[in-house]
Amino acid sequence: MPDACTDLLWRAGRLEVAGPDTAPRTVALKAGEVIAGVRLRPGAARVLLGPVPATEIRDTQPDLADLWHRTALADRAAAETDPWRVAALLADALTKRAHAPDPVALAVAAALDRPRPPRIPDLAWDLGFSERQLRRRVEQAAGYGPKTLEQILRFHRAMAAAGEDPDWARVAAEAGYADQAHLSRQVRRWSGRPPTG
Repeated sequence: MPDACTDLLWRAGRLEVAGPDTAPRTVALKAGEVIAGVRLRPGAARVLLGPVPATEIRDTQPDLADLWHRTALADRAAAETDPWRVAALLADALTKRAHAPDPVALAVAAALDRPRPPRIPDLAWDLGFSERQLRRRVEQAAGYGPKTLEQILRFHRAMAAAGEDPDWARVAAEAGYADQAHLSRQVRRWSGRPPTG
């Protein structure tokens, strides 16, 4: 399901990047398949992608070599047998990158990840940007515009709060949805299924 994150994954002997998704996606896994990776929070994709905008890899899963070109990281990962060591190797490679997260995109993601987030024009004003500039920065760093990012973050807050036997009306109110019907529509949109439980 879309989660507004960007991931660097070691899977089936190759390094791949899972870009920000706009719809649920089914990924076939073999029995016992081990996957190691590093997840970058919303707005931090630039650490992994460098100058490539996150919109370029939205809804895709390219090989890391397509983005980094020359890297020996895949060879080093292949030499490891412990998935935790592979994850540590990937995290270490990311910390050595010359690219830092966009602080504006991180601030926007934090502001939008609340039950009552600020309006986008107000947020842009508070951060010293026009709406258009803010939208462009967020799209490049997160893969979506601010409104879509807000919807995905709210969806994940609601799913985390739902638990095993959810009171959907309570979950909707606490997550910041207008009502239970609004939550149901958004759950279908982002998960591909109606709310259950």
